[in-house]
Amino acid sequence: MGDSLVVGSKVKDAIKAAGCNTAGDATDALSEIVAGMITKAADRAKANGRKTVRGVDF
Repeated sequence: MGDSLVVGSKVKDAIKAAGCNTAGDATDALSEIVAGMITKAADRAKANGRKTVRGVDF
């Protein structure tokens, strides 16, 4: 994967706060999920005749 869309240290902190450890591939996997959500939100905005992605698109 290219650039990460999540802040690795923040993800690790949140996982640690939940009482778990973070595997090496966890942040990359989460970043891929976020990328997919962004694509879907952008598609929804376009389908509604907008170029601006809003919170409701997620």
